[in-house]
Amino acid sequence: MSAEATEERILSVLEEDAQASYAEIADRAGVSKPTVRKYIEKLEDEGVIVGYSADVDPKKLSGQSIAIVGIDVESECYVDVTRQLKEFDPIEALYTSSGDHMLMAEVRAPDGDALGRIINEDIMGLEGVSAAHPSFLQERLK
Repeated sequence: MSAEATEERILSVLEEDAQASYAEIADRAGVSKPTVRKYIEKLEDEGVIVGYSADVDPKKLSGQSIAIVGIDVESECYVDVTRQLKEFDPIEALYTSSGDHMLMAEVRAPDGDALGRIINEDIMGLEGVSAAHPSFLQERLK
């Protein structure tokens, strides 16, 4: 069994259940608890595992709206805009993209009006942002 295959199995278990104990991970990945501990520490040190979180269905929370927003940025402003967006609390996640937009952001707000203001005023208000294309999420299916 290769080290890469072991890492993949351990990561797969963690992605399914970030709260799984080392014993549960070991059982499901087919390795020992010390092996799990060693690999998790290594993956955390390398920055592969950057945190643990709860997977929340935002529609179950009262007063929460979410949009996935494609953001286009003028290339000379890319670094500065990205830095600012990473610090912006309503942005839950920010990704670079090779698709239609340079960046993709998961934006959360108490309601649709607040979400619209965040996109139109805060994100579009950043110098260098040339467009924002939101897709408002309706219902989580998986």
